[in-house]
Amino acid sequence: MLKWTWISLVVVVLDQLTKWMASSQLEMFNSVPVMPLFNLTLMHNTGAAFSFLSDAGGWQRWFFTVLAVGVSVLIVVWLRRLPPADKATAAALALILGGAVGNVIDRVRFGYVVDFLDVYVGTAHWPAFNIADSAITVGAVILVLVSLRGGQKPAQDAQKPS
Repeated sequence: MLKWTWISLVVVVLDQLTKWMASSQLEMFNSVPVMPLFNLTLMHNTGAAFSFLSDAGGWQRWFFTVLAVGVSVLIVVWLRRLPPADKATAAALALILGGAVGNVIDRVRFGYVVDFLDVYVGTAHWPAFNIADSAITVGAVILVLVSLRGGQKPAQDAQKPS
């Protein structure tokens, strides 16, 4: 099932390319409207999701890096053990792996994660995010859907002879 890691590679390349473009073309905190409800806004996140622990003093950089590397190793092991028919789980894990690696690259290189996608309604803004975050979210949603589907028993035939 490691053949699915091409998805991870695509996520990492797209993530790093778009972060480079955002960093070279956008000014920090200066929103560029793209369409209603969506801006490009360059931000640096030293914390985790939703800037959790962003003001913790620096130790979080290595904590989140080690955590993401550990999770990535577990995902690779999980991928290797998946049955070939479990394509949805493999794709989901590959998306999560690519997202984790994309954000680890930023943490190691810069000490922060480059975020630039800004979704909002009125004056309420969702925390800025990036392609890696999107891949992790989509992968997690797929995993939840697969687990919900897998937890259901197939319907029994109501016309069984007695």
